[in-house]
Amino acid sequence: MKHIADLRKSYERAELDESAARSEPLQQFELWLQEALAAQLPEPNAMTLATVGPDHRPSTRIVLIKGCDARGIVWYTNYESRKGRELAVNPYAALQFHWVELERVVRIEGKVEKVSEQESDAYFHSRPLDSRLGAWASPQSQVIASRATLVANAAKYSAQFALHPPRPPHWGGFRLVPDRWEFWQGRKSRLHDRLRYRLQDGQWIKERLAP
Repeated sequence: MKHIADLRKSYERAELDESAARSEPLQQFELWLQEALAAQLPEPNAMTLATVGPDHRPSTRIVLIKGCDARGIVWYTNYESRKGRELAVNPYAALQFHWVELERVVRIEGKVEKVSEQESDAYFHSRPLDSRLGAWASPQSQVIASRATLVANAAKYSAQFALHPPRPPHWGGFRLVPDRWEFWQGRKSRLHDRLRYRLQDGQWIKERLAP
């Protein structure tokens, strides 16, 4: 069995130069996201979400991006989950996309807010029926006795709501409003390209970071 300390990879697919990068980070992100979609990567919409709770312990999990525009990055979840509780106390978070096959990472930091009730309703009702029932069935992040609890809950709410479950009051969207972006492109000899955009006085400042 190969020792993990001996694993090596040379990154040589592309480069990221200041002159070629977009002036606005959202434009650069949309470009890279479209390239990840075009490459048919497995789950290019998956992103790591990092939050910090009142105990100062950071926690991470994978969520799926469901919206992206000038207002920020949107995902949906149970507001009573661990991430929801932590964001209620400390409304700052970080996101990370890792597109391994393209040798790219995007990191995003900022303040988090809830999306409007109308946005949450619209997205919830676009979901498959099983997913809508699952939002009722799962007391996310809480201890349960067994999987049978979930199955029983799903059956209960299926009988109660049939084909038209409403959006649970504890379920909805979050939006991260970025004030920092970083784009990482793997390069040979570990001399990677890192471009950071930071918001200053309403303007995006683009600067290169050492790898």
